[in-house]
Amino acid sequence: MGSDILQRIADALIAGEDDIVATLTEEALAAGMGPQDILDNGLIAGMTIVGGQFKRHEIFLPDVLMSAKAMKAGTNILQPLLLGQSAPTKGRIVLGTVQGDLHDIGKNLAAIMLRGRGFDVIDLGKDIPALAFVDAAEREGAQVIGMSALLTTTMPVMKQVIDLVRERGLAGRVKTVVGGAPITPAYAASIGADVYVSDAASAADRIATLFGSL
Repeated sequence: MGSDILQRIADALIAGEDDIVATLTEEALAAGMGPQDILDNGLIAGMTIVGGQFKRHEIFLPDVLMSAKAMKAGTNILQPLLLGQSAPTKGRIVLGTVQGDLHDIGKNLAAIMLRGRGFDVIDLGKDIPALAFVDAAEREGAQVIGMSALLTTTMPVMKQVIDLVRERGLAGRVKTVVGGAPITPAYAASIGADVYVSDAASAADRIATLFGSL
């Protein structure tokens, strides 16, 4: 019963069927399954598959958004129970589009993928000053700062963030991740970023690997 219903939750999430995910989540709880088990082996397991399919171009952005909606339907039910248990997280990430840049589709998609992998994401939004990234990371105890830019004119803000991380003695303890259309591996290396991501779909994989080395 247990593994079967978890598989059905994952399958419904992959299909973007939010009503079915909510119903099955309630059924799993009624059957005595733990909320963390349902989250990890039902919802997150399904969203991890969605992320892989998107990365391989087997599905597209609307499909991911439907699956994200289905995951939210399940997590809304589990959240009050998980809060009572102080549920573990795989890690905490501060994410945002840098100051001067209002493009956030890629950043939003990265946030979906990261949450779907079980990370705690503090999404600052768009047009975020360098200081706000670092302040948020310190305040929230984040291990990673993720920055996105689409405009070449806003790329220098990424270096400002990295410089601030060093000035505050956070280098090594807080890793910096950069991505966006104009960003290249060479540019990421030149400003001292810890990780370069080529797109939102690969961000979750790269950051998951990064957490494994922290």
